[in-house]
Amino acid sequence: MMIARWSIEARFGHKPEVIAEMKRWLRDIGAQVGWSEQRVRLLSGSVGAKESTILSEIEIADLAELDAAWHKLGTLPDHAAWSKALEPHVVSGTQRWEIFRIIG
Repeated sequence: MMIARWSIEARFGHKPEVIAEMKRWLRDIGAQVGWSEQRVRLLSGSVGAKESTILSEIEIADLAELDAAWHKLGTLPDHAAWSKALEPHVVSGTQRWEIFRIIG
């Protein structure tokens, strides 16, 4: 098992909008690639982390599953539209993927 972590930075004063868009993505788009609410958790920066950071952690079986999900996301018009809706609320260029192995 692995955790795929996607993070992004909200623009100053836009954190509520980013969180709302992330929740909408999970409900409307993530489910289309098999990323149910039981497999994903959303986090935001608090102590020792930037308050503007929004994280999405997705539990995946392996890198093949992640690759298949990314491929399918690239074909979904809803995902492209969501990205355009999110853009005004985030700091450009801050999106980042990190992949972790679960060891215990």
